Order: sequence, then C-alpha cells, then structure tokens
Amino acid sequence: MTGQLEGKVAVVTGAARGLGREYALRLAAEGASIVAGDVRDCADTVADVINEGGQATGVALDVADMESCTAMADAAMAVYGNIDVLVNNAALYGGLTGGRFEKLDPAEWQQVMDVNITGVWNCCKAVIGPMREVGGGSIINISSLAAVYGLPFSLHYAMSKAAVIGITRSLARELGRDWVRVNAVAPSAVMTEGTEEFFGDKLDRAKDVIAQSQTLQRNLETGDLAGTIIYLASDASKFVTGQTIMVDGGTVYL
Repeated sequence: MTGQLEGKVAVVTGAARGLGREYALRLAAEGASIVAGDVRDCADTVADVINEGGQATGVALDVADMESCTAMADAAMAVYGNIDVLVNNAALYGGLTGGRFEKLDPAEWQQVMDVNITGVWNCCKAVIGPMREVGGGSIINISSLAAVYGLPFSLHYAMSKAAVIGITRSLARELGRDWVRVNAVAPSAVMTEGTEEFFGDKLDRAKDVIAQSQTLQRNLETGDLAGTIIYLASDASKFVTGQTIMVDGGTVYL
C-alpha cells in the first residue's frame, strides 16, 4: 500500500526539532521525499527519516536570508528534481523575551518580523518556480492560535502569526491560476522544546490554563498536527485553498 504522498517532494523549514521534525517524519511515512531545512543541524531528522525507510536530505537554511532560501530550493531540485510541498514552519518562538508591548526590545521585534514574516515570503519565492513547472503544489504556512485569540506580552509573535494568515489568503488568490494551493494551520501551544523555553518556569501553570480553555481538554502534542499537515499536502485537499485550519482542541471556532 503506497502512502498519500508517494512521489512528492516536501520541503520542511525549521525541521531540526519539535513540530518541524514531526512534520518531516510523518510526511516521509506517507511517501514524500523530504528536504529538511533549519539554522540548526538537521542530521538527526534526516537520519530518523532514512532509518524508517524514507528519503531525506538536510540543508542549512536561514529563512530570513533570500540567498539561503534560494540555495535550499536549488538543493531540492538538484537531489529530487522537483518541489511539490512547502511547509513554512520555521519561526522565532521559544527564545523570545516578551513583556509589555511598549517595553519589547526593538531589535527582537525586528528579528521576529524578519524570520516569522519575511521568512515565509522568502521561502514561497524560492519554491514557486519549481511548483509552476510541475503544474501546481501545496504551500502550508504555520500560524498560531495567538493570531486569532490574542497573546498578551508577546505582541511581536502574535502579530507575526496574524501576518502569516494574511499572506496565506492573499497568496491563495494570487497563485490559484498556477494551481498552487496555499493554506495555514493555527495550533494552540504544542508541547515542544520551544514551548518549554517560551513559558519557562510558568510552563505547568500555562499547560493547565491552556487545556482548561479548550473543548478537548488535553495539551497538544506534536503528533496532533501531523494529520492536518498530511491532508493539506496531499491530493485529498486538492480543492482547498486560502483556509486557516485551527488545531487548538476547540478554543476558537472560525
């Protein structure tokens, strides 16, 4: 039995750990060949995919740098010859300082914009040529519950993830003629290394508050996102574009 993504090539950014690593592993399990990109070393992610019988290659990727994004796409084309799926997962989150909006560090603010917003733009620009050549593709942008629910003391993060939804909607309208679908996934806080870093010593309290605000009262794990990503990457969603799918345990309803 072949997987839903047999023969497809999927680029996953921020793939060294956490959600990005999970996306890479699960897409590969469905038959996709993986290009794992990150500023961190993706060797473990690549090794795990290969050990499970899949295909993967790792690339050094700084999404805020257009030359780095172009090199990532070139590497994908050199190894696999096409790009069908892009998962724009890379983002600044875990290491953010946060604080009242008027006291946020301007340098940190700009860094969030460069990675979380411009990084999405750069990666989309890098892959659109190959996607057009093969007659279409799927771009999956990772937003956040913070974009629609609001997240106090992290205005830069929440704003950047709201921008991701705006990018998704506008690109979906622009790229429909190319049969490139663009959708977003907006999760609640997922139990990853980044979430642990973000909440620090307040993690246990945050986990309780988050779970209690959901209809399904359990904290999200990395695997809870994978099914939605596979759906959007596959032909099962071939007539779905411009949508933001909330994977938040039923916190907000769009």
